[in-house]
Amino acid sequence: MTETQQTDVVVIGAGAVGENAADRIVRGGLSAVLVEADLVGGECSYWACMPSKALLRPGTALKEARSLAGSREAVTGTLDTAAVLERRNSFTSNWDDAGQAEWVAGAGIDLVRGRARLTGERQVEVATKEGRTLHISARHAVVLATGSSPAVPPIEGLDTVDFWGTRDATSAAEIPSRLVVIGGGVSGVELAQAYARLGSKVVVLARHGILGSFPEPARALVKEGLEADGVEVRTSASPASVGKADDGGVEVTLEGGGTVTGDRLLVSTGRRPALAGLGLETLGLEPKTLDTDDSGRVAGIDGGWLYAVGDAAGKALLTHQGKYEARATGDAIAARAKQEPGSAAPDAWSRFTATADRFAVPQVVFTDPEAAMVGRTLEQARADGINASETSLDIAVAGSALYADDYRGWAQMVVDEDRRVLVGVTFAGPGVSELLHSATIAIAGEVPLDRLWHAVPAYPTISEVWLRLLEKYGL
Repeated sequence: MTETQQTDVVVIGAGAVGENAADRIVRGGLSAVLVEADLVGGECSYWACMPSKALLRPGTALKEARSLAGSREAVTGTLDTAAVLERRNSFTSNWDDAGQAEWVAGAGIDLVRGRARLTGERQVEVATKEGRTLHISARHAVVLATGSSPAVPPIEGLDTVDFWGTRDATSAAEIPSRLVVIGGGVSGVELAQAYARLGSKVVVLARHGILGSFPEPARALVKEGLEADGVEVRTSASPASVGKADDGGVEVTLEGGGTVTGDRLLVSTGRRPALAGLGLETLGLEPKTLDTDDSGRVAGIDGGWLYAVGDAAGKALLTHQGKYEARATGDAIAARAKQEPGSAAPDAWSRFTATADRFAVPQVVFTDPEAAMVGRTLEQARADGINASETSLDIAVAGSALYADDYRGWAQMVVDEDRRVLVGVTFAGPGVSELLHSATIAIAGEVPLDRLWHAVPAYPTISEVWLRLLEKYGL
């Protein structure tokens, strides 16, 4: 059975990014159809941000209690694994998206469940879950918000064993006795620590070390924290092949010799835009990467009606950044439909552009200790032609001493010396994620250092590290 429908905008993908795009479009006075083949709410709600942090937080809270004289004496037990998993389940609504679908309806957005593909200019075909074929014609735009999919490495034998991706690890109902993790990125190290604290013996195989985008002192503190929880971190370890072990588990053979065996294997080696099967070929586009401007508009499309946001756009594969892009794109589409002044070719800091994607992207690794960074590292700044300097120090202020006995942390700021503004900030240590937004504001707002000096940190908080950084810099 074939049906037709018309709307102002079609948004393909009902994760957090697609929801934000559709919401801004409707708020702007247009109609929108949101198409989703899986759960409404997407990866972040059910298999990424929320469940992974729910798995991590109880262990961190227990560690915090044990880090202070007076409270550590009151701690008599270990983590209750069943309770941790049940709390994780509550954050995913037990993988039931009824609440999210209710929000979509309440926002005035039309939800269609099915798999969508582009068939022509502003034309979308949906194979619905009920077995119908629905042709949707968009008057103004189509937005791709399809997220990303795991990048599976070409390791010999990997296709012959049952291995976990991050989805499996964040939704697992049991904790394996032994877990081998291939990959030292954010998801790999976060899940390694979560499972170690829940009772797994964990080995991380990180060919290029862990958290390669962060400065070395931050990486070292995270590695130290992992090892304190019993995680064996093997840097420069490269898997040559994978196979079934004699005991029924999985055996990883390393290049240069040696093997590692686990009951479960987690492969966490990055993600790539999920663009396959969308019909991009019908528009003359390759289903690998898309070239988009700051408003999300895809290059090479006559009439400029196709947009991509979030992981699908391939810029910053982070939920918060994707939602930011979606807000800009949704506003731009609605404004362009009404031919609002300034929307066709918006200025850099217009609400129709995701300008911060270029140089003010914040990211947090929720391990214990945490690592948080926004903007550029010193090396990145200099590679971009900036006359940059760095100032760094250990976090050792009254607030950190009160936060935990034997607190260890590190902070760095990268300064554009020609403009005397911050272009990068990194923190590592317990609780430092809450420092990051102040750094993000300073970078996005291009606050002059002489003015930043007058932003007085409250005493006694860890934020006093800002004062110490500026003092060491020479203010």
